[in-house]
Amino acid sequence: MSSVTAPDLSALVRSLDGAGEVREAGPEDTVDGVPAAVVARPTTVEAVSALLRTATGQGLVTVARGAGTALGWGCPPERVDLLLDTRGLDRLVEHESGDLVVVAEAGLALRDLQAHVGRAEQELVADVPRQRLEGGSTVGGALATGASGVRRLQRLALRDLVLGTTVVLADGTVASSGGKVVKNVAGYDLAKLMTGAYGTLGVIVRAAFRLHPMRPARAYVLWTGPLAEVAERARAVVASQLAPAAVEIDRPAGADEATLAVLLEGTDDAVAARAADAATLVGGTVGEEPAWWARLPDGDVLAKATATLTGVADLLAAARAAEQAHGAGVALRGTAAGVLHAGITAPDAAALAGVVAGLRAAAPSPREGTVTVLSAPAALREGLDVWGPVGGLELMRAVKQRLDPGRHLAPGRFVGGI
Repeated sequence: MSSVTAPDLSALVRSLDGAGEVREAGPEDTVDGVPAAVVARPTTVEAVSALLRTATGQGLVTVARGAGTALGWGCPPERVDLLLDTRGLDRLVEHESGDLVVVAEAGLALRDLQAHVGRAEQELVADVPRQRLEGGSTVGGALATGASGVRRLQRLALRDLVLGTTVVLADGTVASSGGKVVKNVAGYDLAKLMTGAYGTLGVIVRAAFRLHPMRPARAYVLWTGPLAEVAERARAVVASQLAPAAVEIDRPAGADEATLAVLLEGTDDAVAARAADAATLVGGTVGEEPAWWARLPDGDVLAKATATLTGVADLLAAARAAEQAHGAGVALRGTAAGVLHAGITAPDAAALAGVVAGLRAAAPSPREGTVTVLSAPAALREGLDVWGPVGGLELMRAVKQRLDPGRHLAPGRFVGGI
């Protein structure tokens, strides 16, 4: 990367050619505590291309921002010369309801996209955590952070619903891959590369998604009991023929018990019958949607833990053991298939490090599970390896070198300092 230079504001303004605005950054324009120098909000893909070409030519570091609901996730960037606000790209480009396909720009809020396709009784099963959805989480932000939610058990994660993406690389190149696009980049599945890369490889400007028809009825089956039994009953539901839309576990901090919640979707009669069967299987009752459903757990620190189906019991036990050993609180919530979030309250950095180490011992490898610290106060994060063991790191670095050789896009935000 070139040496630090002050942004040439007038050149950045000219690059937009009237399609957007550029301003000096204010005190609120920070990325995980790192202040920005300039903020730009382009309104067309062509303007994003010209802006990045100009910024990179000046040696600037650019970080993309949508609604900012997860801007503190990952690691702080090395610096932020230009904060690229994607919310100027807020158009729903196309909705082919007959083909169950929607194309949207990156700055469109997911809740607005859902409202539009919902009028055709369709949905994008993004299931972004409700705190983010209510905060205006955008299409691009959800993809950049690799969002997934409660119904990934049956419908998979958001990345699996992407038909194609259009991105702008650091040098201004507009590249596309997958369906509903016109120019491909040979050798790269951009949708998969960009999802979860925290904006370090390119700026997502447009995406096409596969939709699902809305299911007319849903029912919840709930049971609360000891941690090991909750994990065992959750596995039984996942392995059953009930075809649950979601099987979620909520274990509050400090608790020796957890709640199992099973979601069944479909037609009225079929859902009622399957809910009754599920209640019999787990010894639970049919009830209302829990207040915690699809919400991230509370805590000063947010982590994401993955595990095998059988490893969920180990994670639950590890959370309780870590609390007792380090005087911390560890709330776990997520799918019984092995993707959970942990809300951690720790008295100091040493205690947090101990909790994370304990959880990682229960999810010991990229193949068997991982624990990533998504966000934490700077005082607690100091000296902590927030990513943990990661497979394929050298390949990731090679891709970064290929797509952003000058490290102009959010350097340091992703694993291994990428």
